Amino acid sequence: MQQQDRVAGADFLRAAACLLVLIHHLILRIDLNKTEGLRPTLTALRFGNFGVAIFFILSGFLLALPFWRSLHAGCAMPDLRTYVLRRAARIVPGYWVALTAGFILSITLLGHALTPELVMRYVSGLVFMSQWHWRTFFPVEGNGPLWSISFEVASYVLLPLGFLWLFAIPEKRRSPLVTRLAWLGIIAVTLLAHETFRTLVPPNEIDRGWQYGMQGGAKEWMPNYNPVGFFAVFALGTLAAGIQIMLPRKHQIWFDIVALACLVTAGSQLPLSTGGPWEAYGWLGIPYAFPLFPAMIAVALVALSRSVLLAALLDNTFMRFTATVSFGIYIWQDIVLTSMQTISPAIFGIGEDHPLRDWFIGCIFATAITFLLASFSYFAVERQAIRRAARITRKNSAITQYS
Repeated sequence: MQQQDRVAGADFLRAAACLLVLIHHLILRIDLNKTEGLRPTLTALRFGNFGVAIFFILSGFLLALPFWRSLHAGCAMPDLRTYVLRRAARIVPGYWVALTAGFILSITLLGHALTPELVMRYVSGLVFMSQWHWRTFFPVEGNGPLWSISFEVASYVLLPLGFLWLFAIPEKRRSPLVTRLAWLGIIAVTLLAHETFRTLVPPNEIDRGWQYGMQGGAKEWMPNYNPVGFFAVFALGTLAAGIQIMLPRKHQIWFDIVALACLVTAGSQLPLSTGGPWEAYGWLGIPYAFPLFPAMIAVALVALSRSVLLAALLDNTFMRFTATVSFGIYIWQDIVLTSMQTISPAIFGIGEDHPLRDWFIGCIFATAITFLLASFSYFAVERQAIRRAARITRKNSAITQYS
């Protein structure tokens, strides 16, 4: 995204999402029964997995903006070749490197046998098709968070398909209200498809549960975790982008108030979810307190884009840098944590003497290494692909314009 196209507040939310997920995985490394007075706080922060929903809202919002702008201006649908190339450049190189590193880690340090099953999972991850079955849900053993990347790719495909319907509406009837209501219809159809998926493809109960490893965990999550249900979260972000396009561009203080209220309400869902399942299932079994949590994030994003002070405060230097390398933080954190814990189990407070202190020190080292790896991933791998894609799309646009 170019500087002039930057959406105020988006950097903060992206950074917050990746930090929440990192905190979630750090807390998984300690026995909460040994944390004494900090247990309620750490238990609430264990719901940092809600950061995944923030990523989906953000992606749905930012990727939909060009479609809504074209629709609003009565123009043709944005070039899908440009859309595909830029999406591929943004995620494929870094993801493939992290996926391969996780695969190598699983058959070396983690000691998993190189079976056809393990290879099948890896290949399904390479082609972004791991999201449709519990056997391939986690494409590698050594990098758990990569499950959501294929889920996002499914949403990337469904987004333009939804807009094809909106652009098919005759221009005389294509009012802002009609197109937004049409997108609400897409969300309704998505929820119906999600419920159909849950009904038709439930996993069996054999070896189902996290005590049976990652594939047992995948069977525990599915069918509630499926790409159609996650597109409903993504589509809420898309709807928010459509609403933002309709708003006047003037910044007003009441947007700050709305944004703050929504962020507080969304944040309160973490402690309110304690006592229930870690997935915080909401309507129709969709995780992360759906629809309240993602709806609050979506409204906050719209309000922050028109705020007077709040977005500027939240989009500070640290949060902007974290947002820049956030993809790397997400795809490398589990490799760092798993490697450290395998090499030295006591590093995250597994010992009996000072578990909380040891865990905290381990968290500092793990976070520092993760940020370093993420920075290297962005500047050495991701940014190069992004810039090359930008050059290609600019060149193609110029050729089209003057041909």
